[in-house]
Amino acid sequence: METENSTVVTEFILLGLTQSQNIQLLVFVLILIFYLIILPGNFLIILTIRSDPGLTAPLYFFLGNLAFLDASYSFIVAPRMLADFFSEKKVISYKGCITQLFFLHFLGAGEGFLLVVMAFDRYIAICRPLYYSTVMNPRACHVLLLAPWIGGFVHSIIQVALILRLPFCGPNRLDNFLCDVPQVIKLACTDTFVVELLIVFNSGLLTLLCFLGLLSSYAVILCHVHGSSSEGKNKAMSTCTTHVIIILLMFGPAIFIYTRPFRALPADKVVSFFHTVIFPLMNPVIYTLRNQEVKASMRRLLSRHVIC
Repeated sequence: METENSTVVTEFILLGLTQSQNIQLLVFVLILIFYLIILPGNFLIILTIRSDPGLTAPLYFFLGNLAFLDASYSFIVAPRMLADFFSEKKVISYKGCITQLFFLHFLGAGEGFLLVVMAFDRYIAICRPLYYSTVMNPRACHVLLLAPWIGGFVHSIIQVALILRLPFCGPNRLDNFLCDVPQVIKLACTDTFVVELLIVFNSGLLTLLCFLGLLSSYAVILCHVHGSSSEGKNKAMSTCTTHVIIILLMFGPAIFIYTRPFRALPADKVVSFFHTVIFPLMNPVIYTLRNQEVKASMRRLLSRHVIC
């Protein structure tokens, strides 16, 4: 592997999600609908949680930040995809590619770590309720919120540092609609075996461990809830089930993309599309639709603005 970057490629050509005009039109309409309906819904969730004094519990504090992360994440890929539908030649500069890759992993990893924090919050709330107010105090919540941002930044910096050390001196056609590690690394003009192992360890293994840890924690929580006879049993079951759905939606595609050797498969583009564009917009909405307190608060907020 080269120790110094001798990059001469100044831009990458994105081949896009598909070459079919009909499918491109369908995808364009799908993304536009999601943006016009669900993205404003994410910001409404943030506004609702911040404006309602009754939604001050750590669960809603983390949910508001999840909505912010997902809304930010959706701006990394989708707007460029919409613009590229009107371009015959889809080009992204080398620096633009690295920037997109950085924020893709920074916000993506940050969201994954935030889901770990939310699982910890639910474990304390359900399995150790007497200690909840002590453990999940405001200062602890802010520290726990800072951890995903730091973790995501460190993870992404490692990814970018490994890519920047690779020389790109020839091919510059990316068979995808975005710049991500599996596609970019294959264009390097050197042996990338060691780099691939390091990236699989940094992305794939980390994703898999978080996924298994989260499933295990919610299994413990659900077993505890199932064996209890408290009045909040149904609410706890609903909350945990929602969290598990989000974990499957987020970590399933990530495991498929990053835990195997970087070899192109026919399903890669479709999985990447749902992972980077569709699911991030859906996550907070799924949480909200299954949370009666947030829905009630949102209705009150909307009714006040309608009356005014």
